[in-house]
Amino acid sequence: MPRTTRGFKARRRRNKVLTLAKGYRGGKHRLYKTAAEAVDRALSFAYRDRRNKKREFRRLWIARLSAAAKQNGCNYSRFIGGLHNNAIELDRKVLSNLAIVDPQTFSAVVKAATDNA
Repeated sequence: MPRTTRGFKARRRRNKVLTLAKGYRGGKHRLYKTAAEAVDRALSFAYRDRRNKKREFRRLWIARLSAAAKQNGCNYSRFIGGLHNNAIELDRKVLSNLAIVDPQTFSAVVKAATDNA
């Protein structure tokens, strides 16, 4: 009985994996079995890190806001609490960008947040 190579569908599946493995070093971009392992691993990391990216950016914004609030004589928790109490609805991303790009406006926001607190 002749050997079968599973036809064009299997070749299409293998080529899809090898296309995803472009740029990998060594046999990982050339050999199907190692390429499939590397691609599976890379896709699982990509899935995980799309979720972790949101956490990491929030941590970065909080660190920036904490430092900027301390420069304005306030700590982070009082600043955020003051924002909530005074119904100032700016999120951490916008506030962090404001602290970097326009420190005078950020100082005004800190003052507004801590006036009635």
